[in-house]
Amino acid sequence: PNVVIVRTMSKAWGAAGLRVGYAVANPKVIDWLRRVGLPFPISAPSASVALDAVVNGGPDRETIDRIRREREALTGLLEAFGAEALPSQGSFVLARFDNPEFVWSSLAALGIAIRSFAGRSELDGWLRFTLPGNETVFDRLSDALTAILKPEALLFDLDGVLADVSGSFREAIRQTATSFGVEVTPEHITRETARGDANNDCRLTHRLIEAGGAEATLDEVTTTYEALYQGTDAEPGLRATEKLLVDRSTLQRLAETLPLAVVTGRPRADAERFLSEQGITDLFRTVVTMEDAAAKPDPAPVRCALDRLELERAWMVGDTPDDIRAARRAGVLPIGVVAPGDDPDEAKAALASSGAGRILSTVDELLEIL
Repeated sequence: PNVVIVRTMSKAWGAAGLRVGYAVANPKVIDWLRRVGLPFPISAPSASVALDAVVNGGPDRETIDRIRREREALTGLLEAFGAEALPSQGSFVLARFDNPEFVWSSLAALGIAIRSFAGRSELDGWLRFTLPGNETVFDRLSDALTAILKPEALLFDLDGVLADVSGSFREAIRQTATSFGVEVTPEHITRETARGDANNDCRLTHRLIEAGGAEATLDEVTTTYEALYQGTDAEPGLRATEKLLVDRSTLQRLAETLPLAVVTGRPRADAERFLSEQGITDLFRTVVTMEDAAAKPDPAPVRCALDRLELERAWMVGDTPDDIRAARRAGVLPIGVVAPGDDPDEAKAALASSGAGRILSTVDELLEIL
């Protein structure tokens, strides 16, 4: 007589939209509940559909069986990655991680929302994964978790990530704009890059010049830009100022952990020249350049790198929203890094709003994460 059993119809009954549940109890207790409850706690149509389901239907056995299979599969997957997953009879799995914030933010970067319990000490480190009861969605969750917790490769953008181009590309943009009577600051470049579709520096420069009120054709801008960047036989171009942002020893350690690749919007000759001059060509299994695929944020260059590596799951490090969007669209974990010369606050905000799973100060932090 002192027991009340309550059940929602949202889960096994597959009727979440009704917002209906029911209670089974001693008539005396039910009478108490009715006295303190609202006179119309649910809508008449919801009550009618729910009553019909109880009398003539029943729980969705197919969905229940599917969720049970997903629960078993997800528990096994999480435990294989070192997480502690509690036994469950519900439609979710609760698991504890050493790095819950990284897992949560990385899944969010790939468009998957799970429940975290930040600020609740009794659930510190725990994450809740709702089981979708849908094969396609569950496979997406499994693939994302595997990409995050067991990557098969590391992909790197070149400019601003491996190469310090603050004195070359950035300066070539500034000087080109000046030659057309437009003053361009590093903040202008950061903001325009954040708008996206900024993988081609000549086009980016052309946009900045037009925004500054000057007239120039793309061909004119490209000719001026290339002369400043490439230089001549008599005078070295701005490219001579480029230097490596990551020590070879760090890249060597990363290469010993996972295959490395470069995914850049540079022409192949420029990209290979930089890697050769810095003595790091041998550390990268493949280099994808502007000749190989559509420009980022199209995912094609990222997928091209994975195809060449004959792998499926990776992390990609980039310094622009285009890098982050390309990685996300390719199902690769996007990791942002602030490039030299960028305003740190603006750059981090742009990377975060584009969906970066993590934002680094330097590439060296990858070693700690891995």
